[in-house]
Amino acid sequence: MSTLVRNCWYVAGWSHDIGRTPVQRMLLGEPVVLYRREDGVPVALEDRCAHRLAPLSMGRIEGDAIRCLYHGFLFETGGQCRQIPGQDVVPPGTCVRTYPVCEKNSWVWVWMGDPDRADPSRIASSKALDDPDWILKTGQLDYDANYQLINDNLLDLTHLAYVHAASFGADAAWSRNRPRIERIAEGVRSSRWIADSPPIPPLGEAAHHDRVDIWTSYDFVLPGVFLLYTAIYPAGTAQACNGEAPGDGQVILFDNFTSQAVVPTGERTSRYYYSWGPGSRFGDDAIAQVMIDTATLAFREDKLMIEAQQRIIDADPTRLPRPATADRAITIFQRLMKSQDCPTAPPS
Repeated sequence: MSTLVRNCWYVAGWSHDIGRTPVQRMLLGEPVVLYRREDGVPVALEDRCAHRLAPLSMGRIEGDAIRCLYHGFLFETGGQCRQIPGQDVVPPGTCVRTYPVCEKNSWVWVWMGDPDRADPSRIASSKALDDPDWILKTGQLDYDANYQLINDNLLDLTHLAYVHAASFGADAAWSRNRPRIERIAEGVRSSRWIADSPPIPPLGEAAHHDRVDIWTSYDFVLPGVFLLYTAIYPAGTAQACNGEAPGDGQVILFDNFTSQAVVPTGERTSRYYYSWGPGSRFGDDAIAQVMIDTATLAFREDKLMIEAQQRIIDADPTRLPRPATADRAITIFQRLMKSQDCPTAPPS
């Protein structure tokens, strides 16, 4: 049985990756071709010519239409075939499926389910790459693993103390402290202090402190978008705030933001998009580059573990995980995913 949730917005790529040359993206096991019309608006079509099922992504853009370069069929942005070379009449039904597509905050999003349910207001509020408050760099990784394993990894950050001790330099406090978990629209929010910790990352003014207090708060929203704000304060700030969220009057040494999106390309394959960088008042382009390089190293550590986890699961799919108290956000989010009224096959 498919685990892929269809009635959600999925990231199909960075805005700068989609242009006037058609590109293919595999989304939920479906080939999708993306390109931009002459006015810059993105288009998403089934990447499968109605004639001989050749990929339209190997085709050519003509005006706003796309021509299959196998036998020359020309398709409009609405999916209808407009022209068949050497044939005056285009038979009814000669068309390809279209997908609702939306561009927001430097990502192009595609709705893979029922088009009547494609509400753009449900798109996660990630940070745009040109947001003046942040200096953001980007990356992406492909996984040979089911996307829900990556979601679980992001929903339980206790693994930082073990998987990322060498990259992020996280200490044992990340495994001992339990966050405050809240239900929010479309997902969960996780917030906590890590008090008396080495600075992570040790950049900006935070680099001059051996011990600091770290405030982290992230929203994890359907179908797998991770939006994490982190701020580093002088040691003692968490106690001064009585363990609550810091106020505007607290001295910040450094802050940063990361937007990450987990996208199932198939049942056992995934793509992971991410951006990360410092607040513009605390960092610059060089610091942002150090951060994204560190993040890429850390995410490759995740990839190594998660792909190995997938192989163990595949060896005996009847074995179920044993939950721990750190899994509360995972449990809530998994129930939310299951509650989505989503067919396991695309509409005809």
